[in-house]
Amino acid sequence: MKKQPNHYKLAALPKPQKKATTLETIKKLLSLIGDERRNLLIALTSITINTILIMVAPRLVGYTVDNYIQTKQFHGVIVFSGILLLVYITIVVTGYLHTKLMGGVGQRMLFNLRNRLFNKIQELPVDFFNQNKAGDLISRINNDSDRINMFFSQSLMVFVFNIISLIAAGIFLLVINFKLAIVALIPALFVFLFTRFASPWVKSKTSISMKTLGLLTAEVQESLNNFKLIIAFNRRDYFRKRFDEVNNDNFDASVKAGLSSAMFMPSYSFAANIGQLIVLSFGIFLIGKGEFTVGLLISYFVYLSNFYNPLRSMANLWTNFQTALAGWDRINQILNLENDLPIKEQTNGLSSDALLSFQDVSFSYNEDTEILHHVSFNLERGKTYAFVGPTGGGKTTTASLMARLYDPNDGSVLFCGKDISSMPLEERTHRIGFILQEPFLFSGTVRDNILYANPEMRDFTNTQLLEALQESGLDSLLQVFDQGLDTPVESSNESISLGQKQLIAFMRAVLRKPDLLILDEATANIDTVTEKLLDSILQKLPNTTTRVIIAHRLNTIENADEIYFVNSGKVIRAGSLDEAIDLLMKDKNKFSNR
Repeated sequence: MKKQPNHYKLAALPKPQKKATTLETIKKLLSLIGDERRNLLIALTSITINTILIMVAPRLVGYTVDNYIQTKQFHGVIVFSGILLLVYITIVVTGYLHTKLMGGVGQRMLFNLRNRLFNKIQELPVDFFNQNKAGDLISRINNDSDRINMFFSQSLMVFVFNIISLIAAGIFLLVINFKLAIVALIPALFVFLFTRFASPWVKSKTSISMKTLGLLTAEVQESLNNFKLIIAFNRRDYFRKRFDEVNNDNFDASVKAGLSSAMFMPSYSFAANIGQLIVLSFGIFLIGKGEFTVGLLISYFVYLSNFYNPLRSMANLWTNFQTALAGWDRINQILNLENDLPIKEQTNGLSSDALLSFQDVSFSYNEDTEILHHVSFNLERGKTYAFVGPTGGGKTTTASLMARLYDPNDGSVLFCGKDISSMPLEERTHRIGFILQEPFLFSGTVRDNILYANPEMRDFTNTQLLEALQESGLDSLLQVFDQGLDTPVESSNESISLGQKQLIAFMRAVLRKPDLLILDEATANIDTVTEKLLDSILQKLPNTTTRVIIAHRLNTIENADEIYFVNSGKVIRAGSLDEAIDLLMKDKNKFSNR
């Protein structure tokens, strides 16, 4: 079955087949908390007690005014003042408890979410990283996840508190005077409808703002990584212009997101003011008729504030909620991606006696351009193969298919007679060594990088490692490092030269003694003397090791057992070195005549 090229490009706004409702999204957000149900229950109980006591306090004040202050019974005033003091102390304690609990919940959720997100990114294939900027991924891991954390640690319980306050205050208002409550709460209905219809628009503006922030982060990272090039060509103006463009885009998007979010607060405040005006006017009218008291009016104003103040607070909380939802959409877009290189079952009817076999393989990175077209060839055990061809002809792509960094769109790649896609990851990476054209090193030492992903030698001492290097003929390569195995390697990789990086990558791959060793321009930045030394080391590999060499320098491939010419979607057996040169020259002349 033909496999279509995969598209891992992350969009600004994910477009699921079925749009999730706000309630469904909230359930997904709450699922992130996982094992925090006990802490959530305690925090919810605490905030419920807190809210009830806050609602009781105004009624106690109103009762004290009507029954003790107006009658000048100061003993009762002192008693109820003591009761109110206990109530307020309990409010402070329960408020601190739920704040402390939710802060811990938020931080643990953030820790788990970032781990989950980073682990998912590690599971995705190379194609994913080719199609997305690292800066945007960093922004999703750091900024977007932190917005979700802010919602859980700071906003969620306040949100719950406000909901409970709204309900409790509404009940008290209705119980004290039903007619007054109905007219006082009419503005809240208009606020609810306004919020309901404006929220999707606010979420959209927030998502665009977060996307532009990710692009800004990506641009900064790219400029810093390429700063040496900027200096060498004196093109600060070019990168300054590019930064200004993305910075202005982020500024415009942030302003629009801020303005869209800010419109809730004045709307809620206006509704609260209208509600207070109604209560004041109608309350005085009721007092004049003898249906209301001054103490009840005072209590009523406090309860009305307890109803509308949470609404005002929820204007900010709703903004944080929309931001958290937008962040979750961007994070969930990554979490929902599936690796298109799963371990498959062995395909029946495929077989080969060769170490590696391409059988009618076609491949393209996108639907427009096919890199390889129905390619077939075999690599035998213990032989050295060279792949040559013009830049962009498909040599590195062919090597990447050998190591299963990609799967072919059509056809099969067999390793030791089995479909390479059926091999477990650990077995494949152990048996196939790949020295990349641009080797990547980690911060640490030369020793750390040599032993990277080598479980058999992970616990080796320096002495044991030196013995292993000597046995493989690699010990002489350490002479180019000032401090040998302990030579530091910085994160910027500026502490050592590009040639030294390739030597470390070479030692890292050879020590694993793979069945297939692929060298993609592995000697491009190494002097001729060192290259000869590497060639002699390759000869010391086990007789069963197959070597694949991709190079532009012809002296690198002159001792190969077989040479293949790669270009225009084809892989042709070139025969001798002279025939390979003829093919290269013909291709060069064809290009020159265009």
